[in-house]
Amino acid sequence: MALLSLTDRRILSIALPSIVSNITVPLLGLADVSVTGHMSQAAADDTAAALSPSSYVGGIAVGGMMFNIIYWVFSFLRMETGGETARAFGRRDTAALVLSLARGMSLAVVLAMALMLFSPLVRDAALWYIAPDVVVATLARTYYNICIFGAVPVLGLYVLNGWYIGMQNSRIPMYVAILQNLLNILCSLFFVFVLGMRIEGIALGTLLALWVAFLTAMLLCVRNYGHILRKGRPGLPSFVALLRLAITPDTEANRHNVSLFLRTLCLVVVHFMFVAAGASQGSVELAVNTLLMQLFTFFSFFMDGFAYAGEALAGKAFGTADRVGCSTVVRRLFLWGGVVSLLFVVLYACAGEDFVALLTDDASVLVAVSSYYHWTLLLPLCGVASFLWDGIYTGVAATRLMLLSMALSMLVFLAGYYSLIPVWGNHGLWVSFLAYLACRGLIQTFFRSRIFI
Repeated sequence: MALLSLTDRRILSIALPSIVSNITVPLLGLADVSVTGHMSQAAADDTAAALSPSSYVGGIAVGGMMFNIIYWVFSFLRMETGGETARAFGRRDTAALVLSLARGMSLAVVLAMALMLFSPLVRDAALWYIAPDVVVATLARTYYNICIFGAVPVLGLYVLNGWYIGMQNSRIPMYVAILQNLLNILCSLFFVFVLGMRIEGIALGTLLALWVAFLTAMLLCVRNYGHILRKGRPGLPSFVALLRLAITPDTEANRHNVSLFLRTLCLVVVHFMFVAAGASQGSVELAVNTLLMQLFTFFSFFMDGFAYAGEALAGKAFGTADRVGCSTVVRRLFLWGGVVSLLFVVLYACAGEDFVALLTDDASVLVAVSSYYHWTLLLPLCGVASFLWDGIYTGVAATRLMLLSMALSMLVFLAGYYSLIPVWGNHGLWVSFLAYLACRGLIQTFFRSRIFI
């Protein structure tokens, strides 16, 4: 550590716990896919036993994607809370720190209740659009119907995790994420292999772990930051006033919220269409894309760790009007991001296909994976800049530029989607996705001179 600069140490103090926290999420996804990939071994009746592992993988892919459609759209709660809190932390504005948390939690609860009320409409529309086969659709519907009752803890954790990151503290989210995902894995294994449940067991494990994690995060917030919450409470508006403030469109926070919401909506559209294209080509292609995207997810959560560091440190510098400090953070972040992305290319080139083989024993899926695996090696190189800039832009409140870069990149994806897939099939889908990732980073790099650096 003595060889590292002060900026490097600050980056790592936030990034490393965030990486440990985030890495539990892809490990959870890998565990879920692995359990579903071997689900037929745990089947308790003849009908379930007749289902292939690829059907279970496809079911959890579609069900999880529908689950994420809802929650990804509202991930702006984490981003805006984190950026706003980091800027208030830089100004040492206690009242603004408490208001950021209170407003975010109020909005999260109301949105969660609305999501549970209208979620059947979203579910049916998503299944209609994706149009998976009957077996996959049935499995996906079962998974979705259970997991949607986790709306309150999911959105609440978005706000709490954003607030912790803005407070320059990524350790508490790490502890909570480890607890949540270990509990999720253990419950899923118990429900499936001990109680004989199938995809509903995985969904119940997810739901139980979410509520435990949310309540734990709330308790840790009160325990570690009670003095700040009490100090900022006298001027805190009522719940009704908070909601009115949270939904008033002409406030700065909600202008950022709208931009982040639309930006995330574009991201969801891309991932939604990616999964839908795989599903339309059959259960094997859907399973292949799901397995390979686990590798991208694994990489992305490493990058998100550094993006969170950029969000916290750039936001803090923005709050104190420290342009030099912000520029230093950007340079060091890209150094770390470049090194990590190259390491992932080497890792996936040496051991990636063997790793995929651990997730399923379906021979047809493994044969198909080898035909598409080379695209996976390009994912870290195409995606690194977009992850880092997203964190920095969030911290310095450049949310409109984030939206613009995402919208333009989505158009690039759509152009490839409709022109390349009819010619190259699933290969065209992967080329379109890689082009989308690369464009996000290039456009945000082009806009660098217009943000606070």
